[in-house]
Amino acid sequence: MEQVIQDIALMLVPMLFAVSFHEAAHGYVADRLGDPTARLAGRLTLNPFKHLDLVGTIVFVVTRMIGWAKPVPVNPFNLRDPKRGLMWVSVAGPGSNLVLAIISAIIFRLLLWYEPSLPMMSELPEIKTGSSFFLVPLFHMIQISVVMNIALAVFNCLPIPPLDGSKILMGLLPLDKAQAFARIEPYGFILLLGFIFLGGVDFLIRPIMNLVIRLLL
Repeated sequence: MEQVIQDIALMLVPMLFAVSFHEAAHGYVADRLGDPTARLAGRLTLNPFKHLDLVGTIVFVVTRMIGWAKPVPVNPFNLRDPKRGLMWVSVAGPGSNLVLAIISAIIFRLLLWYEPSLPMMSELPEIKTGSSFFLVPLFHMIQISVVMNIALAVFNCLPIPPLDGSKILMGLLPLDKAQAFARIEPYGFILLLGFIFLGGVDFLIRPIMNLVIRLLL
């Protein structure tokens, strides 16, 4: 039980940053492209309490890797170019997570340069005094931030509704094919559950994640 509480405490700050940046990025890009819906709803903020979803947060705690927040409201008809605009709004979410992962990886390397003896998450240190009392938890949170943001970026790029990847794909397809693809949207959640329960995460998501994480860390 103590280990579970420690794990949740370490992942709390990275999770709040990850979901807040993801959703605020959607809203910011939509606003820049002509749709003020998110701004008028007060969602252009990094305040995590504006974005958190109860079930999505529980999934974060259970998986320690992926989950979701309340989607930022976007009205594509307000966008100057609805088809392309919605694609760029969708790119902004996983793109922001990738940027956060890179920033976290830079901090990770700076901390290792400052204190080469800092332990990785799996080493379960017993350091209680000195600067390491603060550095070790920070170091672990930075590692979690890299993993969580890469996981969110890769997962959200799946071309399965309602994930961002489906809207990115529709923005790239010719109009007739995009309209045909859009017809699967009512079944998207079922398809997503099927992907997860049939092992799609381990087969597709985790190898990509591990490759990117190795490059960064």
